Amino acid sequence: MKIDWAALGSVFGVSLVVTVALVGLFTLGVAGLSRRERAAAEGGSATLAVTAAYVCFAACAAAVLYGIQLIMAKG
Repeated sequence: MKIDWAALGSVFGVSLVVTVALVGLFTLGVAGLSRRERAAAEGGSATLAVTAAYVCFAACAAAVLYGIQLIMAKG
């Protein structure tokens, strides 16, 4: 059995970058929703923060669905 170490390293690197990006996007989404709570407590509006949070969550969902589609197409 021969292992293609370059391909394995490439897969590891891409997986690491995508994982960090998805966690970062989800974190931004949670932060945006927490701003809405803070603004509501202070009597203000955080429409931009909530919109950005929903965009972050949608991007996370799209990335997950794309990954599932890749798995299903190759499997």
